[in-house]
Amino acid sequence: MTPKEPGPLPTRDDDEPGLLDEVAGRLGFRARIRANPALELAYRIGVAVVGAAIVMIGLFLVPLPGPGWLVVFVGLGMLASEFAWAERLLDYARAKVRGWTTWVRRRPRRTRLLLGAAALVLMAVVAWGYVVWQGVPFTGG
Repeated sequence: MTPKEPGPLPTRDDDEPGLLDEVAGRLGFRARIRANPALELAYRIGVAVVGAAIVMIGLFLVPLPGPGWLVVFVGLGMLASEFAWAERLLDYARAKVRGWTTWVRRRPRRTRLLLGAAALVLMAVVAWGYVVWQGVPFTGG
């Protein structure tokens, strides 16, 4: 007995496209890109450039207060959508972050407070270094 081939997607009585029609149209995006070698190369180059730029911006933001590591992970996630090496790096980084947070949670409260204070001191040193290097930001002179 041979498997039955799927029939056409069900349509609605009011001739409006249904959810299945909408999803079927969107699922073919990467397949259409992969079908054209030049378009695939351009897409991969675009993902590489944008992803690398986001990672670099995130690395620049890491010592500053804010979401530096989050930005790095977003950039790695973009790169991992097209490159196996980036997916392995993202998995490695996630494992290290999980290990670090598990280690910190197991420390006594005093140690966690000292780690937080050290991070605040590091951010203050970076801010002081910036002011020494560039001057006070947002001053008219």
